[in-house]
Amino acid sequence: MVLYKLEEFDPNYRDTFQGDDIKGLGVYTEGTDEKIGTVSDILVDEDGHFRYLVVDLGFWIFGKKVLLPVGRSRIDNSSNRVYAIGMTRQQAEDLPEFTERAGLDYDYEEQVRGVYRSPSYTTTGLETSTPVESSRLTGTTAQATPTSYTRDTYKYEHEPALYGLHQPHHDTLRLYEERLVANKRREKIGEVAVGKHVETETARVVVPVEKERVVIERVTPEDAGTVVSPGEANFREGEVARVELHEETPDIRKEAVLREEVRVKKVVDQETVQAEDTVRREELDVNAPNLPVEER
Repeated sequence: MVLYKLEEFDPNYRDTFQGDDIKGLGVYTEGTDEKIGTVSDILVDEDGHFRYLVVDLGFWIFGKKVLLPVGRSRIDNSSNRVYAIGMTRQQAEDLPEFTERAGLDYDYEEQVRGVYRSPSYTTTGLETSTPVESSRLTGTTAQATPTSYTRDTYKYEHEPALYGLHQPHHDTLRLYEERLVANKRREKIGEVAVGKHVETETARVVVPVEKERVVIERVTPEDAGTVVSPGEANFREGEVARVELHEETPDIRKEAVLREEVRVKKVVDQETVQAEDTVRREELDVNAPNLPVEER
C-alpha cells in the first residue's frame, strides 16, 4: 500500500485545516503526561485517508522517528497536544525506526502493527465498536490479528482500532464532502384508454350480370326458288318455336368479417439521464508558523 506525506498528497492542505495543523504538536503519554516526541508529519494513503502520525522522538532519543497509527492517538485541541493511547516511552522506543530512505512496505508496517498488537498495550481511552476490535488491540485469546491476510489482501479497514478516526479524538482530521446520490422514483404520468367506435362509408361493388334476348334472323337460303317435292310444304298456322329467356339480377347483402386484432401492451424504454449540481468538499488548512516546510 502506497503512503504519502500529507503535503505531497495535497500541497494546499493548509487551506483546508483552517489553521488547526497538528504538525509540530507534542506527543504525550496518557495519565503520566510524559512527553514522547513531536508530530513531524502525517502519512495518508492513496485515497487521502489519514493512517499514521510520524513522531520525532528527538526530545529524548536523538534523531529517531516512529509511526503512530491515527487510531492510537487522541488529539486534544484545547491543550494543543496529541496523546498516544496506551503507549509508554519504553514502548515508543521499541517501535521500528521510520526512515524516509528505507521507505514503507507491507513488511515494515507489519512490524509496526505487531508492536501495537502486543498484549502490553491497553485500550484505555480508545473507543472500539466491537469485542473483536478490542481483542485485536489487547492481544487477548479472542484476538483477531490479520494473520489470515496477505500483503495483497490486507486493508487498513481490517483494524479500525489502529486506523479508525474516533470521535471526538480526531475531529481535526475529519474532512467531509458532499456527493450526488442518484435514485429513481416511479411516477404516474398518465394513462392510455383504448376503445372503439363505428364509422360508416359508402361501399360500391361491381357485379357482372347476364340477360338473354331472342334474335330472329331471316335469311334467304342458297336453294331459294327450288321446287320442293309434293307434300314437303306444310302450310299451317300457330306456334312453331318456344325459347325461354333468362337474366341475372345482383344479390347484394352485408356480412361481418374479422378485419384486424388490436393488442394492448406496455414496453419499457431505457435512457440515461445526466444530472449535475454543485457539491461542497472540506479541504485542509494548515498553519505552521516558524516551522520548516518542505516544498516539492
